Amino acid sequence: MITDDTRAGPRPTTASPLTAKGLRGDSVGLLATVALGLASVAPAYSIAITLGLVTLVAGDLAPAALLLGFVPILLTAFAFRELNREMPDCGTTFVWNTRVFGPAAGWLAGGWTVLVATVIAMTALAQVGASALLGLLGLTEATDSGLAVTGAAVLLLALAVTVAYRGVQLAAHVQYAMLGLQLVALLAFGIAAFAHDGAATPSLSWLNPFGFDSFGAFAEAVLLCLFIYWGWDALITFNEETVDSGRTPGRAAVTSTLILVVTYLFTAFAALSFAGTGTTGLGLGDEETAADVLSNLAPAVLGDVPAKLVQLAIGVSAIGALLTCTVSTPRTTLSMSAHGALPAAFGRIHPRFRTPAFGTVFFGTAAAVVLSLLTLVSTDFLGDAILSVGLLIAFYYGVTGFACAWYFRGHLRRSPRDLLVKGVMPVAGGLMMLAAFVRSAYDMFDPAYGYTSLGGVGGVFLLGVGSIVLGGAVMLLVRSRHARFFRDGRTSVTTSAVTTPPLPEN
Repeated sequence: MITDDTRAGPRPTTASPLTAKGLRGDSVGLLATVALGLASVAPAYSIAITLGLVTLVAGDLAPAALLLGFVPILLTAFAFRELNREMPDCGTTFVWNTRVFGPAAGWLAGGWTVLVATVIAMTALAQVGASALLGLLGLTEATDSGLAVTGAAVLLLALAVTVAYRGVQLAAHVQYAMLGLQLVALLAFGIAAFAHDGAATPSLSWLNPFGFDSFGAFAEAVLLCLFIYWGWDALITFNEETVDSGRTPGRAAVTSTLILVVTYLFTAFAALSFAGTGTTGLGLGDEETAADVLSNLAPAVLGDVPAKLVQLAIGVSAIGALLTCTVSTPRTTLSMSAHGALPAAFGRIHPRFRTPAFGTVFFGTAAAVVLSLLTLVSTDFLGDAILSVGLLIAFYYGVTGFACAWYFRGHLRRSPRDLLVKGVMPVAGGLMMLAAFVRSAYDMFDPAYGYTSLGGVGGVFLLGVGSIVLGGAVMLLVRSRHARFFRDGRTSVTTSAVTTPPLPEN
């Protein structure tokens, strides 16, 4: 199991102490952590492209689907909070799953899967941000050129790496501005939509979870909604750099998810009130409108000039999420390196900025290479890679929910609170994620799902499940170079400045 070295010495007493891994401790507070978590979800972009798809499946029950999709996310957030209180380490799911299920499960489910999902997401976010900015600049010909969009996306990746390289504090300050723009744009859109002539009166029946015609429609709608909440867990990777690292990230995780669901429900109710679910014109049942609800409705709701604010917010939303991914991902590999599960290069810390310098440049470069290769191969292939992220999300969220309950199994009889928060809720969240994984895999196996197929099997399934299988193969190669970690999961490097408790006895 992962352990701490008690010989590491006392925690530095400077105004901004360094953690055992060399990061700058006590550098971000609760507000900054919440902002980083919200930004990593890309709320304006996520609701813009998902709300219409959910409406095509669920009709005016789209808000109900948003609420139901939030339930397993909230349950998982509580699992993350409890585990972080016990083991505040920037490796998060990697460390937690290693402590509970062993090195192989920790490396594959808590490390590899998270990293692959994030790199794929970075390619999508860079592409969306580039397309949006080119469109706002009036470069319509460039937006139709895959080469031009990819070039602009690579420049955005370089910019994100530059900011991330200089530290989490700078990234948080940048996120304040970008997140503020998104929330203002969504608020303005919602108020104008509700106040518009002819807007329908919102109905509580839109939240009725029992109104779905079939389980298939229910499951598909909820699965679509899982995507728009994913990413908040990136904020946990800053736990060694936050004030009160044992509590602040967990509080920020729950707070950010609650803000997300309120924001999404407000926007969904506003869009439905204004446009309805019709299949023609601006109705959300129209496939063209559904492709990007906010961009298509904003001119009619706000007017042409203010609508540009909404379009800018969508582009900024993707760029903000890209930045948080670029900041958070190297911290996962920093922890994996510190615990002996990856090469020492990933543990290099910049002497001035106190950031994982090598990891930051590595993942920015990796995302740029993946984006370029997938674009050259086929834009359809890139689309399927993005869709496959849903499988990876459900996999590592589900495993972490079970890890929480198993780690705290000795605490569950102490109080009703421990039983509920450390046992029942994480297991329920894990089961929901497992169900989402199985259902997603079943749907994605169909060759008609997504854009590509091979041998009668959907390309999305092959990429999603294939990523996990590839991770197993890579792990075997890594195992030969890092035998000590895979033998017993031990390391002589401290996990953080905060002492973690021992693993409960079996």
